[in-house]
Amino acid sequence: MPQTNHFDYIIIGNGLAGLQLALKFSKDSFFDNKQIALIDLSIKNTNDKTWCFWEKDSGNWDHIVYKSWNSTKFFSSNKSINLDLDPYQYKMIRSLDFYQDAKTIISRKKNFHFIIDEVIDVKENKGVTITTKKNTYSANFVFDSRITEDFLNKKDNYTIINQHFKGWIIETEKAVFSPEMFTMMDYRLKDGQQTTFTYVLPFSTKKALVEFTYFTEKVVNEQTYDHYLKQYILDFLKIEKYEVLEVETGIIPMTDFPFEHYNSERITKIGTAAGWVKGSTGYSFKHTEKKVSKIIENLKCNDRASKNLNNKKHQFYDAIFLKVLKDENDKGEWIFEQFYSKNSISGMFNFLDEESSFLEELKIMHSLFSFSFIKAFFKTLFF
Repeated sequence: MPQTNHFDYIIIGNGLAGLQLALKFSKDSFFDNKQIALIDLSIKNTNDKTWCFWEKDSGNWDHIVYKSWNSTKFFSSNKSINLDLDPYQYKMIRSLDFYQDAKTIISRKKNFHFIIDEVIDVKENKGVTITTKKNTYSANFVFDSRITEDFLNKKDNYTIINQHFKGWIIETEKAVFSPEMFTMMDYRLKDGQQTTFTYVLPFSTKKALVEFTYFTEKVVNEQTYDHYLKQYILDFLKIEKYEVLEVETGIIPMTDFPFEHYNSERITKIGTAAGWVKGSTGYSFKHTEKKVSKIIENLKCNDRASKNLNNKKHQFYDAIFLKVLKDENDKGEWIFEQFYSKNSISGMFNFLDEESSFLEELKIMHSLFSFSFIKAFFKTLFF
């Protein structure tokens, strides 16, 4: 336990954003004389999720990457597309491996302190006061991963599409998978006219994650996911005998809610609570890496921690996409078929990474040009 209740920085939440931020602090000698605390009720000792991202060449996380792929498949009701991802790789990290690695690195630094507790309240005055179930702490700056209650209370005023899913890691008796290629989206099995697809990550010839995913406003019950997982495995993977080794579920909000409005001089929202989940895809791992790097840069320049964290242009693009899915949810298959069939890998990934040129953005827009997007554009612009 720390010898004091005051810290230079307190990070609330030891999830993806909190631990990535703590790692950045720990690896920069500029912060060696700063006292930093991480407060979370969980000790993060379970594999509760997986993260995937695309990346060129080697990266900062290769030592904990569980599996990577160089090519992918996309299926719509009308066509199948094989995509060579070169010069990218699609990489997967198990959350438990990330938690353990991050905690091991951070724990080597004597100025870091892990506090197992639940935060009840955060108040900002000249500094910040954090009230937990067991204690009270103060800090010069706080990084808070708790989602504001306003998101739940005011969500009807904004567009929210939930990416919700259930996945099984299955093991088969016979070699049935091609571990060098994963399935990004398969729309051949759908729940009515909604945007639903199956995602398959093969780890070996006998082991894979099979996940049934929705991009819809409302979620469904467990039995619905199970029904479509069983049907996909039997009808499309042609597998009759298998064992379910692990189960993964999740609900990721894809939204245009203005999370950035909840940042202040001394309190900075991070992670999902800051809108770091990409509004149009639900991806967060690499976006988080870029955001925490920007926070560190801001602090070292004595700027407000949240300065220039948000890309307004791409938030606008995401808002248009979300409005299309909200108003015409059956259009999801068509949108992604156009996206993957009419654009280059580098153009698509640059756009999704929010690093695209204006020419690349024009190509993306042209590929998705339709009356649905025109309506959504004007709704987003004027309402």
